[in-house]
Amino acid sequence: SCVRTENCFVPVSEIIAVEETEFNTKRRNIGRWQKMAKLHAFTVYYVTKARNHRWRCSDVTFWCVDEHLCNQWIQALKESLEMQKSRPKHLLVYINPYGGKRQGKRIYEQKVAPLFSLASVSTDVVITEHANHAKDNLFEVNIYKYDGVVCVGGDGMFSEVMHGLIGRMQKDSGIDQNNPKASLVQCNIRIGIIPAGSTDCVCYSTVGISDPVTSALHIIVGDCQPLDVSSVHHNNTFLKYSVSLLGYGFYGDILKDSEKKRWMGPMRYDYSGFKTFLSHHYYEGTIAYQPAKHALGSPRDKDSCRTGCYICKKSEKQLAEQHKECGLKHEEGEEEWKVIKGKFLAINAVNMSCACPRSPKGLSPAAHLADGSADLILVRKCSRFDFLRYLVRHTNQDDQFDFPFVDVYRVKSFQFTSKLSEDNESNVMDVGKKRFGQFCRDHPACCCNIVNSTWNCDGETLDSSAIEVRVHCQLMKLFARGIEENCKDEAASSQSGVEQLL
Repeated sequence: SCVRTENCFVPVSEIIAVEETEFNTKRRNIGRWQKMAKLHAFTVYYVTKARNHRWRCSDVTFWCVDEHLCNQWIQALKESLEMQKSRPKHLLVYINPYGGKRQGKRIYEQKVAPLFSLASVSTDVVITEHANHAKDNLFEVNIYKYDGVVCVGGDGMFSEVMHGLIGRMQKDSGIDQNNPKASLVQCNIRIGIIPAGSTDCVCYSTVGISDPVTSALHIIVGDCQPLDVSSVHHNNTFLKYSVSLLGYGFYGDILKDSEKKRWMGPMRYDYSGFKTFLSHHYYEGTIAYQPAKHALGSPRDKDSCRTGCYICKKSEKQLAEQHKECGLKHEEGEEEWKVIKGKFLAINAVNMSCACPRSPKGLSPAAHLADGSADLILVRKCSRFDFLRYLVRHTNQDDQFDFPFVDVYRVKSFQFTSKLSEDNESNVMDVGKKRFGQFCRDHPACCCNIVNSTWNCDGETLDSSAIEVRVHCQLMKLFARGIEENCKDEAASSQSGVEQLL
């Protein structure tokens, strides 16, 4: 029989652990239990789902007088768990003790480590001591003895681990990351994210909530969510990988300004955002892009990316068929390129919705995690009031692309060149004159006019404004399930129990 009165049904894949339990007979020293000499019990720990995609670890205890029967149950359940081959047994964990509110170490030790221990997941923990510590370490350790890598921190920490892992895979496979047309090797070692930073956009967009316990349980049950990664190059030199936002103009300026105000903590983003909005700078340049013809759907449809997304699966299949048909003869340069020139307040390319608590839909609500494409959003020069209307729509349910000054395209690659770069390239001999003379003549009162913005690449600045970007379909994998459809809103209804137990 079951300690709890309600019926329970939980798939074996969501059972965390099974343990023999010392049963306290004093607590049950009433009625028929008095007649029993000894009770034998076992406890099943399992996932319960609460509101807003939150997961918790619950437990239910079963008991009986027959010791042999009790042991049989324990053995059978443990064998069922052993058959869950996607579950990690040995993890490499990097903890950023300085990120966000400096709570990474405490969050891991108090909320995550006990769950890993309960689920018999062994860990090697590295506390990072400086920038790029995790990235450099991933080039040295034997990563192939681990079932996955876990990063405890914010988006910056995840980016560092991702760069280390993808870079290591390319190095081991002899692939030159500086070649923008190189076919990169897929990274099959999964990354788990325990959110503990100022921004946890990647976690929020792939799990549906920034919660350390929920993320730890996704890792334990061995979920797998493929993820597109964009490579960013300048003049055949690799700059960075991006999984969430590449932003020029508004979001680039916010980042550049906020970097000078790190002493303010997370509040610096609000301050810099308000300041950047008031400055209302626009930037002139040229965008060339290749439409993602293989990808199903469009940025304006209502098909959000959810667990087991059919659009991602079909787009991946379509892309593979395209490559098979074209073979080696088909050079990327021969494919269709579309060119747009203009004055832009913001240029954003997103590989995922970029949803967060303040913007539950994100920058592109219908962007997909693993369809081999990015959504390119161009916000042309407009009035400050119109731009504010556009920004406000990120926080409500209205269509944020329904403005005459906003264009959005689903692309598989794109290039951007600022007008300054174009002018410089058009006449190399006049570079010095153009750079130092022209702007002083155009703006005699002030020689410090901002002519170039900065690219914001997943929260880090890029040195070059002229970039070449290419999306690599499902280049890496996360310990995540994606955002589940129709997640139970009622905590009571999520007390789903233990299927295949009784």
